[in-house]
Amino acid sequence: MAGCVSKQDLDSWQGIPVAELDKHPFFLTVPVVRTIASDGTEIRNYVNGQNVASCSGGGQIFKSTVDMASYSGFSSCMQKFQACNNIFYIKDGRVQQYITSGTGGSICMTDESMRPGFRGSKNF
Repeated sequence: MAGCVSKQDLDSWQGIPVAELDKHPFFLTVPVVRTIASDGTEIRNYVNGQNVASCSGGGQIFKSTVDMASYSGFSSCMQKFQACNNIFYIKDGRVQQYITSGTGGSICMTDESMRPGFRGSKNF
């Protein structure tokens, strides 16, 4: 069903080494914004949407880990554009949690191709 997020798809990432996320064919194809929370948790937002560059500061936000203020500014800017934000919380080299958040009226979806270990071909 279009516009459906499966809890199973999200939960399948819990405890998975971040190296698996780094090799996933979908997450390799979308821009990622990274920041570090005050407790040391890395937060990665893989943004699937249009007009992402409008909020990127000329692409600077995608080049390295940004401070929380820059991350928040990017997130606020993206509220006016349709996108699905695929947000991963990472600690000690492992995914702790994966959530999705639609902006600008966008509805996120997941399926088995969004799970760890997927290496097939698919039009995302």
